[in-house]
Amino acid sequence: MRFEEELVELLPRLRRFARGLAQSAGDADDLCQAAIERALKSREQWQQGTRLDSWMYRITRNLWIDDRRVAGRRGVHTSIDDAVTQIAGDGIAEVEAGALRGDVDGAMARLPDEQREVVMLVLVEGYAYREAADILEVPIGTVTSRLARGRETLMHLLGEAA
Repeated sequence: MRFEEELVELLPRLRRFARGLAQSAGDADDLCQAAIERALKSREQWQQGTRLDSWMYRITRNLWIDDRRVAGRRGVHTSIDDAVTQIAGDGIAEVEAGALRGDVDGAMARLPDEQREVVMLVLVEGYAYREAADILEVPIGTVTSRLARGRETLMHLLGEAA
């Protein structure tokens, strides 16, 4: 399979990961676009036979960290698009699903960044601890402890929401 085809196939997972990091659909789309742009410009750095998904997650995470640093200097930005999307729908099932999604999204947003990225990689994307450690460039013990703390915090936060 060609590089571009593999990249297109990876898009839904990459966007989900970006959404978990960025906390808003618009910011996640921007993050995905920037990651793909960087990958296309740097495609000669990717080694055929290695995992493209791991490489892309690392690019996405590094861009997200850079964005967080810049945002920290600028202040907090709130997207009005997400608020409009949440109130535009109708129907009881949609409202209930939105409330549950809002509870989970809210709990994820309250996790420290380092716990949220491990939760996204291991629990949402299904990576093994070693793979997540490689993507995040941290020891496997760090992944284990961050995941344990993240799970505990999520259970506590979601228990409060119920």
